[in-house]
Amino acid sequence: MPPLFKIGGSAMSLLTDAWMPVRDRSGKRRWIAPSELTSPDLIAFDADRADFNGALAQFAIGLLSTHAPLNKARDWERWFASPPDASKLQSWWEGNIAYFTYDGDGARFMQDHALAAKADFGISGLLIDSPGENAIKNNSDHFVKRGRIERLCPHCAITALLTLQINAPAGGAGHRTGLRGGGPLTTLLACEPARSLWHDLWLNVMEPPERDAHGGDIKKFAPHFTFPWLAPVEAIQPDQGETNPVQTHPMHIFWAMPRRIRLDFDSTVEGTCDICHRTHSGLLTQYATAPYGFNYKGPWDHVLSPYYQLKGDWLPLHPQPGGFGYRHWLPWLVGVSDDKASQRPARVVAHFRTSHRERQAGATLSLWAFGFDMDNMKARCWYEARLPVYSLEDCGPSEIKRLQFTLQSWLAGARDSVYVLRSAVKTAWFSGEARGDYSAVDAAFWNRTEAAFYELLRQLIHAIRSGASDVDLEGLGQSWLNTLQQANFALFDDVFVGAGAIDRSNPRRVAAANKLLRATMFGEKLRKTLNLPVEPAKPAANRQSKTQHEQEA
Repeated sequence: MPPLFKIGGSAMSLLTDAWMPVRDRSGKRRWIAPSELTSPDLIAFDADRADFNGALAQFAIGLLSTHAPLNKARDWERWFASPPDASKLQSWWEGNIAYFTYDGDGARFMQDHALAAKADFGISGLLIDSPGENAIKNNSDHFVKRGRIERLCPHCAITALLTLQINAPAGGAGHRTGLRGGGPLTTLLACEPARSLWHDLWLNVMEPPERDAHGGDIKKFAPHFTFPWLAPVEAIQPDQGETNPVQTHPMHIFWAMPRRIRLDFDSTVEGTCDICHRTHSGLLTQYATAPYGFNYKGPWDHVLSPYYQLKGDWLPLHPQPGGFGYRHWLPWLVGVSDDKASQRPARVVAHFRTSHRERQAGATLSLWAFGFDMDNMKARCWYEARLPVYSLEDCGPSEIKRLQFTLQSWLAGARDSVYVLRSAVKTAWFSGEARGDYSAVDAAFWNRTEAAFYELLRQLIHAIRSGASDVDLEGLGQSWLNTLQQANFALFDDVFVGAGAIDRSNPRRVAAANKLLRATMFGEKLRKTLNLPVEPAKPAANRQSKTQHEQEA
């Protein structure tokens, strides 16, 4: 095995520096060292970029998961109720301070010490949403302009590096994607309203054996199996080979390093940081990079991401166009068992529910979901949202299965409804086959029906917990159908079609679209999707008699 790099080549360590921007209860921002994370006055990370806040949260959770002396559930409960003070927290990672140095002539945090390439990449390249070489060459950087970021203070540069290593998208030949692929979806539990930053972080820390049950080899004690920047890539991965979970320690998931990068601390300038706007005498302007870093393959299972099943393999979810909403509540918080599209929550979320930690936490929670919507190398959008977490404390397996079954039908009905609304709007405007971006129609539908969904969801959980009959649940299903009908008719009539200029509308197309919409929303197929009883058809004789009566009239 190749020897470890020199450790402790600098006094600047992420475990002692005040480098993490946070917000206190008064709304003020300040920068803290990790040992101050237990301060009751702090409520959130407060970087100038949303993706930085997500990365800082994952850094802190990884730091606590890797170093907290947790042996059993009672340890977790004790420190949730009475957080350790700063000196206690610092003692947890005192022996690893040198592993987190980020400058100097030795091993550096998430940087490749063996990299010999010239530092000729502008520092903005660390930011995932910065325009790439092709965008600049083709002059297509219309919305995210070149030249915005040219100088970063060391703390912002390190945070940018951390964010890139977590989210690394495809970067050309040999430039690897992150352990969860490019731009992974992350879901974290949080107190709602905010209790303290410590409580939000600690909610996402697991104790053994669950902490180590996601994969990896707990017998790989050497530090580079957890912190890969402490040794050459070849110490874990064969030359241009692959890195599988069994080749690393379970905590490696928090410190994965797919990109080979080394920041240039030798050619710095004085001035103002282009992100945090603080003055600094050593602003970084460039870095070196090279291909063929860690090539993460195999059944990696990151505890902070939900997964979906494809051909027997579980793969991490990634944000998609359209953002997040109530349609994600079931798969991200409970899971979906389906032959075609099974999904499961992040392990920290599942563990929180199955370990009966809701009662122990004694707090109302939300699910903080965030991540980049990536189109290969291009960042299309950053999405984040808070989804409510409702207690399922007293629900056994049969109740959970019943909840899943009912919600899957409700969500299927919602998807059918938004599809027919989109089709009706297209037919009214142009024709059913017209192409274009109709995402505004979808967004309006999901927004219009969200409040009603969560209200009915609360009622559904209460009903199932109380042992309600199928007839009682049908009543809630009918209320959901009414919501879908009202939303579609209101959006069609008042927002998208009926609100248009009369002289530009086509009455024949509008009438046909309206007929399509109403036939579907009142049709048998939608009722069956929602598992609602279909009203029996009237006898043929009665229909014939009624027709004759109408003709005579």
